[in-house]
Amino acid sequence: MDLTTLRALKPSEFTQAADGYRATSDMAGTAKDHVENVVAAGIRKSLDGLALDSAIKELSLLSANFHYTQIECGLVSTALNGLAHDMGVARNKLLSALDDAAALKVTVNADGSVTYPEGPPKDATGPPAKGGTVGGTTDPTAQAIGRQSAGFDANPHHAEALGIADRITAALKEATEADTKWAPKIRALTADDDLTVSNQDMKDAQSDMRGVLDAGQAYLDSIGGPPKDATPQQNAEWWNGLTPQEQEAYLATRPDLVGSLDGLPADARDEANRTVLAEKKAEYEIRLGPIPGPPADEWTWINAGGHVSKVHTDAWMEWDKKYGDEYRHLTSSLNGMEAIETRFADTGKEGLPEAYLLGFSPEGTGRAVIANGNPDTAQHQAVFVPGTTANLGSIGGDINRMNELWRQTNHGSPNASVSTVTWLGYDAPQDIVKDSPFEHYAYDGAPAYRQFMDGLDASHNGQGEPHRTAIGHSYGTTLIGAAAETGDLHADDVILAGSPGVKVGSAEEMDVPKGHVWNEEAEGDAVPEIGRWGHGGSQWRVGGGTFLLPSDEQFGANQMNTQAEGSGPDATTGSKGHSEYWNRGTTALKNQALVVVGEYGNVTAPQ
Repeated sequence: MDLTTLRALKPSEFTQAADGYRATSDMAGTAKDHVENVVAAGIRKSLDGLALDSAIKELSLLSANFHYTQIECGLVSTALNGLAHDMGVARNKLLSALDDAAALKVTVNADGSVTYPEGPPKDATGPPAKGGTVGGTTDPTAQAIGRQSAGFDANPHHAEALGIADRITAALKEATEADTKWAPKIRALTADDDLTVSNQDMKDAQSDMRGVLDAGQAYLDSIGGPPKDATPQQNAEWWNGLTPQEQEAYLATRPDLVGSLDGLPADARDEANRTVLAEKKAEYEIRLGPIPGPPADEWTWINAGGHVSKVHTDAWMEWDKKYGDEYRHLTSSLNGMEAIETRFADTGKEGLPEAYLLGFSPEGTGRAVIANGNPDTAQHQAVFVPGTTANLGSIGGDINRMNELWRQTNHGSPNASVSTVTWLGYDAPQDIVKDSPFEHYAYDGAPAYRQFMDGLDASHNGQGEPHRTAIGHSYGTTLIGAAAETGDLHADDVILAGSPGVKVGSAEEMDVPKGHVWNEEAEGDAVPEIGRWGHGGSQWRVGGGTFLLPSDEQFGANQMNTQAEGSGPDATTGSKGHSEYWNRGTTALKNQALVVVGEYGNVTAPQ
């Protein structure tokens, strides 16, 4: 980069181009949302069978193209803004040096060297100190030219010129490094000339993201990130303080960060997490491809001293040792990703509103937070915590439970504005026998649940204060109890279903107004009594008890009916066992929906 080029450079031309790409990215995102939430939903009303399946498949391919365009154009926009920032910093340093050179009356030459005039003589009778040319301390040749000027040490203009030359050299070097850094990153932002968004395309997009993030760190630093260990309200203030251009930079390069920050708008988190989901799905499918599946002959029988046992075959054991953990993690995570994408595709099906992905990670047992409807505008919010064995691979069942709850609220109270949220934001116990008796899963996950609930408050922009219900199933109720015990739950109602205990001994300790703890225990649900001795709470007042459950009268919760009710078209069926609390048409589901929309007077108690 030479002086003439840098001086004439107009960073605004890069930012104008960036604005164009950002507008294209926004249009692609809007088109994707329209296809998924309007067009597909409308087609569901007019087609069925194979015709519907075929149409939805084609629309999903179109949506994928719009999404890919949104991601890549967002990266191009951020890369151009990053280049403009880096070049602008270097150019401003050059212009500042040139202004100072003019003020000092030294001449800046086209090659960046600086010529300085004669200076005053050393003494009254001596000759004037000769002038000369310097090129900065980083240019030994030019520096030597300056030293050849006799008497340069006595000429005060020499030091001034040398300082200017140093600054010019540094600015040109900085601009050259920026150009060298950004050129390959921007050239890499290309797409195949076809309409198929393959796994390799998404893998390339992920690589592009890392490249732009690496090159654009100085640009992001100039914007500033969210405060460390911030509250949801502080996260919201940080995000709202960014310009659209700055928000785009973080969405393009740090979707994992944006998607994880409680307090940010649901729209932004959803966009960020969908990008992470698409790229992780492509990555996992590519990783899974070369791994052989498990041998068909997994089991065999052996006879040891007359005792016949079923054991794994040697072939399966060898496969499991080499591939088992990776294979299971990838396949389980992909099952969960497909379940989330199925929920996206189900928008409009039996009235379901658009879905918002408020959290996602395939690491470990996985994270997934999916909302039916926008919680930022909803009048009623319900946040469901699943229990033991919950993980990303099994998230589909938990999503369906909140789908059914939303449909029931819509059926019973069609004018209510409701968002139901599946919150898998913690490491749930994975084994009923080995893990669920321990309380640390609940206490470890409680802060994240409280943070999410606080975030819903920080991001809400609907009319009035939202009515918020915490819902837990099984060990999920234990987490909610731990969250209430150790901090502010930030809920108006609590619904507990099949609870093995909530760590506290009374409804008064659940951090909601008196009379707003609701419990359901279905016929034949053995989990509460089994869990009582590990997670039941205690009352330390006179007449209090120990190992109390929400279903105990002493606990003080409102007991909701789970048995069959009524007759005719409005009749509801009973729930049995531990897993039927959200079955369609059940009394248990009807009562939960009534609490969620605040129609407490219509909730029915056990007969």
